[in-house]
Amino acid sequence: MKIDIAHIAKLSRLQIQPEKMEKFEKDMSAIVDMVDRLPDMTDTLTLDAENPMHLREDVAVAHKFRRDELLANAPEVQSGCLVVPKTVE
Repeated sequence: MKIDIAHIAKLSRLQIQPEKMEKFEKDMSAIVDMVDRLPDMTDTLTLDAENPMHLREDVAVAHKFRRDELLANAPEVQSGCLVVPKTVE
């Protein structure tokens, strides 16, 4: 599969040096080929009944940090809130 890395870079607003284009094209082709083979691989995967996975229990921690502790790391705070740059005119 031919992948146009220059077009992808333009769409994603990335600057890729011309000497690295061929390497990125090979890497991207390998990734796409691997993803294409994934459905074939799922048929051979089985779960091991003798060694089940034991997941930890999710426990919510309430009030781990105080508000003033969190805001101490912010670059700018006003009236107890973070000040961020205006993004919409």
